[in-house]
Amino acid sequence: MLTKQYTLHMDLIQSNRKNSEGLTGIPTLLRGWWRRQSPNRQDRYASIAPLITVLLFLAAIVASFSYLRLEEIDREQETIKRDVEYAQQRLRLRLLERQEQLMRVARDVSSKEIDAEDFTTQAEMLINNYPELHAITWIDNKQRVKAAYASSSASNLQLRGVGSVVIFKETEGSFAFNLAKDLAQPIYSRPISEPGAASILQLHIPLTEKGKFTGVIMGEYSVDGVLRYGVPNEITAKYAVSFINGKNTVMAGQTIKPRNAATKLLPWAAAPNEYQIPVSPVGNDLVLRAQPYRTSLGLVGSGLFWLTAALSALTVWMLVATWRHTRRRMKTQQALISETNFRRAMENSMLTGMRALDMKGKITYVNPAFCEMTGWAEEELLGSTAPFPYWPTQDYEILSKQLEDELAGRAPKGGFQIRVKRKNGKLFDARMYVSPLIDAKGQQTGLMTSTTDITEPNRVRQQLVESQDRFITVLEGMDASVSVAPLGRADLLFANKMYRQWFGGDTVGHLQLIAQAGVATELPQEEMGDDVDSLAGLPLDQLSTSQIKNFEIFIPELSKWLEVRSRYLTWVDGRLAQMVIATDITSRRDAEALALQQAERAESASRLITMGEMASSVAHELNQPLTAISLYCNGMVSRIKDKQISEEDMLNALDKTAKQAQRAGQIIQRIRSFVKRSAPNRTASGVLAMVEAAKELAEIEMRRRNVHLRTYVAARLPDLQVDPILIEQVLINLLKNAAESVDAAQRSSANRSVELRVTPKKVEDKQVIEFAVIDNGLGLQPEVMARLYESFFSTKAEGMGMGLSLCRSIIESHLGRIAAENIYNGADVVGCRFAFWLPLQLENLPETTPSPSAA
Repeated sequence: MLTKQYTLHMDLIQSNRKNSEGLTGIPTLLRGWWRRQSPNRQDRYASIAPLITVLLFLAAIVASFSYLRLEEIDREQETIKRDVEYAQQRLRLRLLERQEQLMRVARDVSSKEIDAEDFTTQAEMLINNYPELHAITWIDNKQRVKAAYASSSASNLQLRGVGSVVIFKETEGSFAFNLAKDLAQPIYSRPISEPGAASILQLHIPLTEKGKFTGVIMGEYSVDGVLRYGVPNEITAKYAVSFINGKNTVMAGQTIKPRNAATKLLPWAAAPNEYQIPVSPVGNDLVLRAQPYRTSLGLVGSGLFWLTAALSALTVWMLVATWRHTRRRMKTQQALISETNFRRAMENSMLTGMRALDMKGKITYVNPAFCEMTGWAEEELLGSTAPFPYWPTQDYEILSKQLEDELAGRAPKGGFQIRVKRKNGKLFDARMYVSPLIDAKGQQTGLMTSTTDITEPNRVRQQLVESQDRFITVLEGMDASVSVAPLGRADLLFANKMYRQWFGGDTVGHLQLIAQAGVATELPQEEMGDDVDSLAGLPLDQLSTSQIKNFEIFIPELSKWLEVRSRYLTWVDGRLAQMVIATDITSRRDAEALALQQAERAESASRLITMGEMASSVAHELNQPLTAISLYCNGMVSRIKDKQISEEDMLNALDKTAKQAQRAGQIIQRIRSFVKRSAPNRTASGVLAMVEAAKELAEIEMRRRNVHLRTYVAARLPDLQVDPILIEQVLINLLKNAAESVDAAQRSSANRSVELRVTPKKVEDKQVIEFAVIDNGLGLQPEVMARLYESFFSTKAEGMGMGLSLCRSIIESHLGRIAAENIYNGADVVGCRFAFWLPLQLENLPETTPSPSAA
């Protein structure tokens, strides 16, 4: 039987091969030309063709390398241009910032707000803060130096004594001086260099008094310093950056030597490997140039290129060497190897068990996989009939009926599942697929059955079912409502026990939660046009992976606060669905409300404590107007009794008495409004008004401790959206602490001062207003600094440790920040600086001040 099948199979293969050669063979003309060639010429053509193919492959590799290198050069040029323009913008901003600072000094000099000593101090501060500045000189209209300061690294050109005449030996410096005088605007000179000294760049800012030219403020930059501190580190890490003048002379930085002549001859090395751009606002006399460090070895040094060339040469040699050897053996072995390998591969490589039956139900073929699957040998299975050895005894009736259906052609197309018995008696689940065997004449000669062991998939499926049951049990036991509904439909896909208790078994509760939370489901039909998708308004990213969003809503029907979380997901049937999880947070909301009330009580208590600590100062302050009132009244009584007072004198005395009474009333009213407990009220508040109100109360404590208070409030500050009473509380607390620190330091009368400065500032790209309290007291110890804002920590014997903790809580509730730092004079601490800032535009601001613990 096997021999007959093999013969039929070989005949079929030969027939298919002849048909294939007739349909897809070489065209008739080409085949005729090939047959007319002599065997030697055919061998020559056969050996040249692979060689040409390899050479063409090598040429394609070379062309690919060339193209990729040229593309790399283009990308490199674009990257250089972008990075250099970014560095140029950084340099421009840095130079303009220094120019603005020098112009500010020039305005102070022109308005005579500072003298030569103050000028030297400010120049020293600028040079110490900005290393690229090497010298700042005040020159009058007769080119005499009135004041100057230069860094320790400045050259002799920049070291000029006060009163000396500046002789601009350099043509560029004299030209810039005269041009600044004529144009009355800042002028940059061309870069100036001396033998053995670094190049410098001068900025001349004219000084005018009543429209008359009185001199210049000359700032001298180190060109090397401008390059070092102005160009970002990420640029200098990738490029050799340098400054060149109009004559292409390198003023500062480093350059890369050009490549050798042999490399320049390559076509992909022809493009310039640098980019340069003038530095604004200096002009074309100072040019920023960048040259990238070489990271590519090029085509010639590429090991991949040489490896490809070597492999191509080796391939050519192997083609020539093996051609004759393979030609002799191919004809004799091709048929046998093809047929043998084909049959062997079919039998041995298949993991699916194959079984063939004839029309009488007798097994005619089994492959090795089927034998291995059942444990029965091929000899034991071939020729056997039902019941087969691998049938379980208890399933004989079912399997016999199934075999009858197979032979009758009624087997299901999707296969069927049975139990199979191994030779050792063990059972496993299998799925069988049946297809008919058709011979060359179109007649069915039997059935071919494929068998797959599905024991493991069945086990996994059972575990999934059990896992789903456990998961449903967990969802049913949750104390949160979970519901899933498809988009655009009114039916529920899933609802747990809590949802059913709260909302019932329909989608009304699901849709109510979504509507109150404001989650998009779809666009209303009346708002959709003809070209609008029904799912418009949903998130733009992939819905099944979009982030979960939380909303807190109140359900009147349940009298509960619920935290609602919603996300989109793909249901098991592929439909887009929306899952909503609602958790009862009523107890948490009640706790938060209670915490806010406690925070308000703590703030009010802090103000009362502050007033209690200042009680003696307030009493002294009130004693003065009350004493004056008593004296005026006693004097008038005495003079009335003696009848020695006129009506004019009495009115004058009564007017002074009323003023003293009004003063006492103002002090009491200010204290009452400060300590009065009220709900937080954030309104547009003027900075100056808050400072004056805090200053009025703080000066009471200041006068008692003999401390002088200085204030500076910048002009034209915008209003802040804050609670003014809370901000005044912070200011009074900081000012009182500063006065106590100065008093504890026992400074002399001339040095007992506290300064309050209010200025605009930019922090983290946000416009803010900074309040700074600066004293010359004892400063803060490191261990105190670490626990500065800790609740109930205080360095005072009578302190409660709540002041600074509440201050930070108040400031952070307004989205601001507070910080403290010591002021040093060398290694000695000479004071302390407390500063806090408040943003001009408040976003996501909480409605009330948080508790100290939250801060």
